Amino acid sequence: MPTQARIVMLVDLDYFFAQIEEQRRPELKGKPVVVGMYSGRTETSGAVSTSNYLARKYGVKSGIPLFLAQKRLEGKDAVFLPVDYDYYQQVSDKIMAILRRFADALEVGGIDEAYLDVTKKTQGSYEEAEALVCKMKEAVKREVQVTFSVGIGPNMLIAKIASDIHKPDGVTIVCPEQVESFLSPKPVDVLLGVGKKTVAKMSEMGIQTVGDLAKYDVQRLLEVFGKVLGIYFHNAANGVDNEPVQEAGEAESIGRMSTLKENSRNLDFIMQKINQQIEEIYAEFTQKNLSYRQVGISAVMTNLSGKSRSKTLEKPAKDKETIRKAARELFEKYLVETDLEIRRVGVRVAVFSKEERQQQQLSSFFYAES
Repeated sequence: MPTQARIVMLVDLDYFFAQIEEQRRPELKGKPVVVGMYSGRTETSGAVSTSNYLARKYGVKSGIPLFLAQKRLEGKDAVFLPVDYDYYQQVSDKIMAILRRFADALEVGGIDEAYLDVTKKTQGSYEEAEALVCKMKEAVKREVQVTFSVGIGPNMLIAKIASDIHKPDGVTIVCPEQVESFLSPKPVDVLLGVGKKTVAKMSEMGIQTVGDLAKYDVQRLLEVFGKVLGIYFHNAANGVDNEPVQEAGEAESIGRMSTLKENSRNLDFIMQKINQQIEEIYAEFTQKNLSYRQVGISAVMTNLSGKSRSKTLEKPAKDKETIRKAARELFEKYLVETDLEIRRVGVRVAVFSKEERQQQQLSSFFYAES
């Protein structure tokens, strides 16, 4: 019997930090609002973490220097505020708890976004998915007074791209039969993992659109970008993404998070810290006689934005090298998604209990023998 096609949502909380500040300070409504990560060196040193849409009309976007943002908003009655991360996290946690009521599975992608698998909730119907979004929006607006945009598609990749189409407070639906026409005309940098350097390289290769990339010779992509990214670029351009929406609570998680000695985008430098963390994690789950089935990474950028990525393994593992290889692949992909430097890094594994591991081994034995 064929498996039911998935329906996945990406909920993106609109200009989240600035929206929260508008919510708790009603006097900010109608003014350009900028939330910044201040370095403390001078009054204007640091970077923009986020801004409301009014500020964005003047070219104030995430990642630009605060002094440049102030220059662009000079005389505009703009309000500049420092990041209040703890408060934003409290609000985010409330929203995630509400969203979880509407999902078969929910994976938090960061403080301002979450993936929801709603296949069973909607019985595979995109019409039901749209109706479900309306209920979600009403619940979050009523309980937390926050708006969000939603992308709906057959996988996480399509849902993510769709979520950027209609903002703020919008909904974009891409059914399976619409994936090719949806992706094909878009510039290649719409895909996660295609940053400025990759765009330039692809342009040299005659690749301008996602459609161009989808048709490009796979072997040549592997030669230019390596096996991991080459295969990823080919699959992504064709709308293929089989990663499951993974509930963090489905398994015990063992992880480490720490600040780098200096902000960096250098993969080898980042992996030095990750390798130290892996040694600690390995010692812990080995002592408890556990195995793991998922490897995840976390990164906090210089503007305090945070992202997580994970990879689910085909079968449980117990060694260090698999963690190291998966973490490196995940960071390699993530570093081409952003031009910002990384401030904090982390790695984690989702583990089986001893009993689950024994059951898994027993099940594998019977399947192998049948």
